[in-house]
Formats: sequence, C-alpha cells, structure tokens
Amino acid sequence: MQRTLLMIACICMALRGLAAVTGMQAGVGRAVITPDTQPVWLAGYAARTTPATGMLHHVWAKALAIEDGDGKRAVIITADVLGLTRELTTIICAQLAAKHGLTRQQIFFNASHTHSGPVVWPSLSVCCAFTPQDQQHVVTQNRMLAERMVMAVDHAVATLAPAELSLGYGTAGFAINRRKRDIAPVDHTVPVLRVSAPDGTVRAILFNYACHGTTLQGNNLLINGDYAGFAMLELERAYPGATALFVQGCAGDQGPEPRGTVAHAAAYGKTLAEAVERVLAQEMKSVAGALRTAFTETRLSFRPVGLDVFRAELTGSNPFRQRRAERVLYAFNAGSPMTDIPYPVQALRMGETTVFIFLSGEIVVDYARRIRRDYPHPDLLVAGYCNEVQSYIPSLRVLREGGYEADDSMIYYGLPGPFTDAVEASVLDAVATVCRQLGLTPTSRGE
Repeated sequence: MQRTLLMIACICMALRGLAAVTGMQAGVGRAVITPDTQPVWLAGYAARTTPATGMLHHVWAKALAIEDGDGKRAVIITADVLGLTRELTTIICAQLAAKHGLTRQQIFFNASHTHSGPVVWPSLSVCCAFTPQDQQHVVTQNRMLAERMVMAVDHAVATLAPAELSLGYGTAGFAINRRKRDIAPVDHTVPVLRVSAPDGTVRAILFNYACHGTTLQGNNLLINGDYAGFAMLELERAYPGATALFVQGCAGDQGPEPRGTVAHAAAYGKTLAEAVERVLAQEMKSVAGALRTAFTETRLSFRPVGLDVFRAELTGSNPFRQRRAERVLYAFNAGSPMTDIPYPVQALRMGETTVFIFLSGEIVVDYARRIRRDYPHPDLLVAGYCNEVQSYIPSLRVLREGGYEADDSMIYYGLPGPFTDAVEASVLDAVATVCRQLGLTPTSRGE
C-alpha cells in the first residue's frame, strides 16, 4: 500500500513538473469594457431606438498570453462585443508591437457576438441614426475599448509563468441552424483549453461554441454578454481565481432556441458551463511544444450591382437601404467603388497536434465542417468572428440558397453584396495558405 501511494505521489510530482520540462508559460489579463459614461447604445438589432437602461453584468476584454520554451509568443484576446473593426485591431496591434514586440500574426482577436453589448463604431452603423453627440460618444467609447484591450494584454504578458496546457472536448445542444432547423448542419462541439499552474491550480479556461449571441432580443436594453457571459460567470464561480475566455465559433447561421428572456440566457450559460466542467473533470490531452503562428489576407468580391439600384434606394422609404446607398454611392464618387473587402485568416499551432483556425466575419457553420474534413488533425478548433466582423460570410451552399445571411444582411453592414460564387473557395484558399505555413497538408479539396 505504501509503495502504491509513493508511486502515485511520484506521478503527481512528475505531472506538476511538466511545465518546467516543456518550458510552456502562460499569463492572463482582463479589463471591464462596460462604458463608464452614458448613454450606452447596444449593438445588434436595427429595431432598437433607445440606449441601454441598465446592466445585468459587466462585459469584458480578456487576454491569454502563451509562450513556448524558445520564447515564442501568441496572445488570444476576447471581447464581449458584437464584433471588432479593422481600425480597432490595427490600433491595438500597433500598440502591442511597440510595448511587447508582438507581430501581427501573433495576435488573435475574437468577439463573442453578444447582441447586448456596446456599439463598436462603425460596425453595423447603418442600423444607427445617431445624433452628432451620440456619434462623438460612441467614438470615445471605441477609444476606451482599445485601451482596455491593451490593458488586458499588458497584464497577461506581465503574469507569464510556468503553466500546463491541456485540451478536451464536450458537447452542448442548445444551438440550432436557424435557416433550416431540421435538416441544416449544426456544430455542438465544445473544445476546452485548460491553463493550470504547476501545482494544478486552474488559471484560465478557454472554451469555444458556435451559437449567435441572440438569446436576448431587440427589446432587451440591459448590458450583458448573453449566454456566453453567463457561462463565463458560472465557470469563474466554480474555479475561483481562474479567468474564463469564450471564443465564438462559426455561428453565422447558428442560434439559440428557444430564446427571448434573461432566464433563457442564464440557462444556456449554465448548460455551456456544465459542458465545460465535465471536460475539465476528465482526463485531458497535454498541449506542449513549439508555438507557430500564421496570418494571411485575401479579398472577397461582390457581384456587380448597377448604380441605379442604389439611386433608387437613396430616394426610397427604407431608412436602412437609404444609409447603405449613401455609403455605396459616396465610395463610388470618391473613386473607391465597393467591389470587394479584405478578409484576414489566422492560424495557431501548439506542438504537433493542436491547431486553432481563426476566421473573420459572421461565417457560417459549413466552413468549420469543411475545414475539419480537409484537415483531420487530432485537435482542431475553428473560430469565427475573429479580427474584424465586416459582414456575414456565406458558404457557396448558403449563397445559392439566398436569404438573410447571403443577401439582406449586406444592407445592415452597408455593403453592396451579395458575394460572388468564389467566396467559399477564396476563404478556403486562405485557410490552406496559413495551414501550409504551419506545416499542415489537406487530405482533399474535392467536394
């Protein structure tokens, strides 16, 4: 019996010494991004005409910094907002380069896509009829958001310390495909990355799920992180001292069902947190080895639309089409017609088995399924809503079916749309580029 206990003790000591052997380090930071001043306009629903009236819980920016034994770093930044913009990520990356020597490909952004968080201008600004004072206010809040996200990274880098990383998977079933509920694809997987101190204390929990942050609808005027915010609160209560970071998946066509109340959002948050806790309670796969990062950018083209269409919209009665037409015609008259948009794609590889793919925009679930098929890597996480959320990104299937994600959503993003049939191939080619940089080869690109 004593010999058995001695062996168990030795095994535990060996596991706790894993961080020292692998050289992996991690640090975590966080900052409240709930605006300090009023009014706070909430993003995500065109029907809202008044600002927030209160708060259910704070919204946050959080950062996880990871460093391998050779000193190579990657930083994952999450934010409880509808989506980030190119302007914000450019500003933040410049500051992080100056302060911490981080390159663009080492910095990964993800937005939770809560529809109950503050407006991030100019994303979906077609939905907003701001006064000049409101406009000035939301721009000031943008600056605050950038400052707080940098603060979160500052703290994450400052707290880098030996760490053990491990990965596991669970499931949660409350997301549905809102386009064709009974037959269209869903993604119920819940990947979980645990970051622990050498003594086993959980320092951070990063988890991923594909579902729109729309449990609370346009009649809600209370600031909160929707189901993801509730899930993070549950996990941080269960693991005192740990920071929970939610990474949104390819949720462009995925939504919670049923929905509409705070009780629904809290229940889905609890369901997701329990799925994560079940993973944490089981044996998880160690993540260790060299960090490799990759970044590329492609362009997604729009189908040509005649100027007469936008001239008609400009004089029509629909205020959202009017505002979209203003943007399109202004760009054309300035000599920069809207023919395409930039589309960044990133990848992070940790050791030999763990790969995270970061896709921008409101990208539909077809992409996660296709990438997993093309790259059947043992541990592959695919995230959407990364870097910037510039529009919905339909697959070829969704584009041909039409509907909101393919067509009407472009109005609210102020884009001419829809995309050409090359949209899916363009995204997948960019994924192939970053995967090649990380030494990954697809099995097949056939349909």
